[in-house]
Amino acid sequence: MISVFYKTDLDKIVALLKQNGVQIYATGGTLDFIKKLDDTVRSVESLTGYPSILGGRVKTLHPKVFGGILGRLDNQSDIEEMRQYEIPALDLVIVDLYPFEETVRNTSDQSQIIEKIDIGGISLIRAGAKNFNDCLIVPSSDYYKEFMEMYERQNGCTTLDDRRRFARYAFQTSSHYDTAIFNWFSGSTDTPLRYGENPHQQAVFKGNLEEVFEKLHGKDLSYNNLLDLEAGLNLIREFDEPTFAILKHNNPCGIASRPTIAEAYDAALAGDPVSAFGGVFVSNRVIDLKTAKEMNKMFFEVCVAPGYEDGVLDILFSKKNRIVLKLKSNDFPKKVYKSALNGILEQDRDMHMETAADFTPVTNKTINNQQDIDDLIFANKIVKHSRSNAIVLAKNKQLYASGIGQTSRVDALKQAIAKANSFNFNLNGAVLASDAFFPFSDCVEIASEAGIKSIVQPGGSVRDQESIDACNKLGIAMVFTGYRHFKH
Repeated sequence: MISVFYKTDLDKIVALLKQNGVQIYATGGTLDFIKKLDDTVRSVESLTGYPSILGGRVKTLHPKVFGGILGRLDNQSDIEEMRQYEIPALDLVIVDLYPFEETVRNTSDQSQIIEKIDIGGISLIRAGAKNFNDCLIVPSSDYYKEFMEMYERQNGCTTLDDRRRFARYAFQTSSHYDTAIFNWFSGSTDTPLRYGENPHQQAVFKGNLEEVFEKLHGKDLSYNNLLDLEAGLNLIREFDEPTFAILKHNNPCGIASRPTIAEAYDAALAGDPVSAFGGVFVSNRVIDLKTAKEMNKMFFEVCVAPGYEDGVLDILFSKKNRIVLKLKSNDFPKKVYKSALNGILEQDRDMHMETAADFTPVTNKTINNQQDIDDLIFANKIVKHSRSNAIVLAKNKQLYASGIGQTSRVDALKQAIAKANSFNFNLNGAVLASDAFFPFSDCVEIASEAGIKSIVQPGGSVRDQESIDACNKLGIAMVFTGYRHFKH
């Protein structure tokens, strides 16, 4: 049984089913679409003996449909009843629900919104999921690819584990859908998300995303997408010149500033082309055709930019699920909140960003080269937006590598150096930024061995002098800012 709103990739599924001799039943527009591909498809009306009624509101709600889905093939009584009432066993159900959330976003017309509350489709999903022992339910076009790969790999067969997994997808889909309807009826501005940090966690966004960006294309945003966007937009606002950032798990894995956004993208990607796969791309300039063509060679989850030149969206829209956003504002509240224990923590957003005027030289060697000063400022902006403990290595306004989320600063530095070396970056003359002070001189010594010549850090350790003495001995210039930038 196939009943879908959007027909994208349905032709591929029909071809697979036809190849395996599967009898297809379909409804309405789905039937019309499939008839062009498989003339053996049957209408649901041919099964039920009833026409679609009430303007299409009632099509599949019939015992011959739901009996075929819910019939237990290991239950003799069910089998006899199905035979008595001529109910065929339906062992595959494919549904793509009416786009309720999309309709709510695009209109305030209540009658249009009400008509996009799917009844038959949601019932098919729940029935197929309930009887996963005998039926496979594909509850959304989001799962077409996984279904087709499984179907081809297993020559048209499914296992109980497969069906149970897709049943889980089904209840997740129906739960999300019903939550969106509930929120609309209750007047809530909550935006239901596909799931939380992990698929077994439900999640909503409490706020108005339309104030931040316009969603132009792609699947629904996830909880993790929003965390990456929060991190990326806070980072990119620190930069005035053309800058491109690539984020993964809330941390920049590639970022560069260049005269053009195309050059910035190339340099950002070079910083870590491995981690960039599946990342979130953030630009502070309009994306041009040259940049878009290069971006399109990569798989990425989300792209956000202040605008797109003519022809760019045609390129970026070539991947169905790729999320493309147009930034409206990254002016966020001055307070940030985080749940903790049985309450909520509140603090001021970290809005301070040091300039060269905040750099206090503390070593014999001073920094007079403008490029080094610019690189220290650049690196310090990045380390502010990296998970602590964090170390950033940069050169020529390009992130070479970072060590992030480590329990010791030494480990963070070693991680950064190893990563830079793995991508063949020459660290001679590079700069180092640390989000907090060096408790010992060991980081200075390790940095010197790697070729680092300039360091920016907050200072404030009771052993600052040890790090200063080590810099003087090794010929490294170091400045203190007086501002720590922990991020947890």
